[in-house]
Amino acid sequence: MKSNVVTINITRFILLLLAQGLIFRRMTFELGNLGYVHMLIYPLFILLLPLKTPRSLVVGLGFILGLGVDLFYNSPGVHASALVFTAYFRGLILRILAPYEGYNVEDSPTLVTMGFAWYMSYIAAAMILHIFIYFSVEAFSFVYITEIALNTLFSYIATFIIIMIVDLIFRMKH
Repeated sequence: MKSNVVTINITRFILLLLAQGLIFRRMTFELGNLGYVHMLIYPLFILLLPLKTPRSLVVGLGFILGLGVDLFYNSPGVHASALVFTAYFRGLILRILAPYEGYNVEDSPTLVTMGFAWYMSYIAAAMILHIFIYFSVEAFSFVYITEIALNTLFSYIATFIIIMIVDLIFRMKH
């Protein structure tokens, strides 16, 4: 069972990295003067890791995946820093959203294992955090707070819809 979970997560890592770098990188839409819509699905790898994964491993994997995405985008450190931030705060989000009866630490936080409402809350909180940090690091100044907020909002909506579609198609357990 354990090797199955490792294989699934290695496969997920590779597929999300390639999907982000080869497909979603090219899917950027401009909304006139309001900003851009970017679809950032690669954080899904970090969010779907098993609950018992140590924080240091989650952060380390986030750094490696973020650097891989940065190679595709030619943006040294922007994706890596945002994903490390998200990976670090994943545990806090999980604690805030913990069900009354607690988690089964053998589970992964997926739509199938946790239920639709909990999963939507989890993905929504983590992705809004990730996307906001991403655009903040990219702009590197809060002088552009309006652009950061608009880019975050529009990219969040598009990303959330894509993630829900992917989850409904694949119905992942691990």
